[in-house]
Amino acid sequence: MERFDVKRGLVKQVTLNGGLAVLAQDYFDNVDDTGDNSFNGSHDIMTSIVASYNEQGALVVNITNIPPDFDDAEAVKSAMEARKNWTLFLDAATGYNSKQRGDKAKEWAKKASKAKSGISAARHFMSMSQNIPEEISEQAESMIEEIETALEQGDYTKAAGRAGKLAKLLE
Repeated sequence: MERFDVKRGLVKQVTLNGGLAVLAQDYFDNVDDTGDNSFNGSHDIMTSIVASYNEQGALVVNITNIPPDFDDAEAVKSAMEARKNWTLFLDAATGYNSKQRGDKAKEWAKKASKAKSGISAARHFMSMSQNIPEEISEQAESMIEEIETALEQGDYTKAAGRAGKLAKLLE
């Protein structure tokens, strides 16, 4: 499963234009609207494409590819065309080009890393310090639970924000 950030306001625009399934029909064969801005489809080497916008406004895609027959020039050409359609679909469905999507994915991963290291640093600090008031310690543990929950739910932005507040609490 892959997750792609989407430009602010694009989900609303896609929805007004008929939804993600209508957009996908411009790029893929066999697209079935599954409701709630999602679809199932296929196209050439992509035997299964399942995509939707999630609650945070990101595009979540699960795709299954089969490799083409590399000895057949037409099969390779067809596969390249399918990948081109895939890239064009991602451009339209996210509002970002390939480089921007890569940069956004790196940012997303950094947020998760920041949240995890925030938890680790807080736990280490609390284990080393002997003069933390009980109230602050309880508050920190509560925030750690919130961060872990946000990480489990895939809300890395919230997790990173809470990690920043946790660090300030323990300063």
